[in-house]
Amino acid sequence: MTAGRGEARLGPAERTAALARMSAEELDVVVVGGGVVGAGVALDAATRGLDVGVVEARDFASGTSSRSSKLIHGGLRYLEQLNFELVREALQERSLLLQRIAPHLVRPVPFLFPLTHFAWERPYVGAGVALYDTLGFASGLTRGVPGHRHLSRSRALRLAPALRKSAFTGAVQYWDAQVDDARYVMTLLRTAASYGAHVAPRAQVVGFLREGERVTGVRVCDLESGDEFEIRAQQVVNATGVWTDDIQELVGGRGQIHVRASKGIHLVVPRDRIHSYTGIILRTEKSVLFVIPWGRHWIVGTTDTEWTLDKSHPAASRADIDYLLDHVNEVLSVPLTRDDVEGVYAGLRPLLSGESDETSKLSREHVVAHPVPGLVMIAGGKYTTYRVMAKDAVDAVAHGLDQRVPSSCTDRIPLAGAEGYQALWNSRHRIAHDSGLHVARIEHLLQRYGSLIDEVLELIREDRTLARPLNGADDYLRAEIVYAATHEGARHLNDVLTRRTRISIETFHRGQAVAQEAAELMAGPLGWDTEQVKAEVEYYTKRVEAERLSQEQDTDQEADAIRLGAPEIVPVVTPERP
Repeated sequence: MTAGRGEARLGPAERTAALARMSAEELDVVVVGGGVVGAGVALDAATRGLDVGVVEARDFASGTSSRSSKLIHGGLRYLEQLNFELVREALQERSLLLQRIAPHLVRPVPFLFPLTHFAWERPYVGAGVALYDTLGFASGLTRGVPGHRHLSRSRALRLAPALRKSAFTGAVQYWDAQVDDARYVMTLLRTAASYGAHVAPRAQVVGFLREGERVTGVRVCDLESGDEFEIRAQQVVNATGVWTDDIQELVGGRGQIHVRASKGIHLVVPRDRIHSYTGIILRTEKSVLFVIPWGRHWIVGTTDTEWTLDKSHPAASRADIDYLLDHVNEVLSVPLTRDDVEGVYAGLRPLLSGESDETSKLSREHVVAHPVPGLVMIAGGKYTTYRVMAKDAVDAVAHGLDQRVPSSCTDRIPLAGAEGYQALWNSRHRIAHDSGLHVARIEHLLQRYGSLIDEVLELIREDRTLARPLNGADDYLRAEIVYAATHEGARHLNDVLTRRTRISIETFHRGQAVAQEAAELMAGPLGWDTEQVKAEVEYYTKRVEAERLSQEQDTDQEADAIRLGAPEIVPVVTPERP
């Protein structure tokens, strides 16, 4: 990290210090919500010189921001809706993330668009993708990804032999980008902390402080200890996504924003189940379906259905899984079965409610509102444009502060681990030699930690047993589990297996085979005794079992009821309504 800034570390001691600081003095702004938008708001505010705090009821990115399609993209389908400005804005952000802000976390990914009609479809799709490429040129930046190309059916089959020859007539290949969404959010928060933000997970807002009509802060429950305290702030930002309406109710009304939740589920299958060197995008009757390269796996998704049940743990039903399998099998020469599915995850999109009854037609644009003095609401949008959303929210904060606040500079702020990443990547063979690790391991670590890799390697230098892979999830080193607890804000086993790593969806055992080993590695940094280790493993096991059983149910209601049967390792509390 650059000299003069604080260390980008989110360990147990840092959480304690953050809670103490937030409860001791009035802040300029407190952000409610630790997803990508809340994290972006925290970084934007901190880099404008504001004293900012962030509280998240669960783990960072535990809602929508860890359950996306993992894509940084403009939204090719929005061109058909003639929403050119939304696409242009998102593609400009894609260029920034790829080349300046997070080159260690965001990388290009190719997609093949199979054509199914002769004559009219190729010029129609080609024109759309050409426009997509053109809109991708950002001010002062290149596009950051290769341009599109037209392919005959035989050339497309060489790139994607898994496609059934009779299912398409030719193809267009284009490029977008992908990211580990939960890791990105955590890195955003680490970067915000390095600029002075106070960051605390497992800290739930249970009420608002008021002076007349004005909101002057929040009441918070530390879910780990049960203690309640107040955080006073000149401005409060509600960045809670699908929980926006719930937080508005704590203020005493529905407010100016109404969000509807749309459920999207994804399947994870091993890489050898689909023989292809490129991702694939398919049209469905409602939207589009992606087959996305993901390390040694593929992610297949997504669905788009209204969800009115539990927001914390949306459940995937048998019908959801069959829908994805049926649609992807329409173009595969060797069909996928349920036995091929390693992992399943479900997330909720926070869509701004409109006139349409179909969630697939609701807006992905965002809105900022100032419903009462002292409170800023931000909702809608998409992952790729989080930085623009954060900028707009902090602009509203600055207006509410009624003082001169510098303009946003996050388009020029690299995230933690970005500075020096390319030089380290070029030196990966030397790093491998010096560390005693295989170069493939160093590449894996660089693409997860960037220039912070030395912090992970330092753990290994101190304890060589941490250089071993986990027994049952050998993509990850034991050191990464320890590092998640010491530096990345992980408080519980589920945080590590579900979000700091992706073991919960990348293995057929869904993390159960490594739960004991991982919990024991976390015990030291987090001060767990044997009873806490046992409780963490039991909770995680019950969660996986409940998810598996819910995915055998035919309806959302049945799946939701089963999933809610698993206990919470740290239950949230029911706040009092005014």
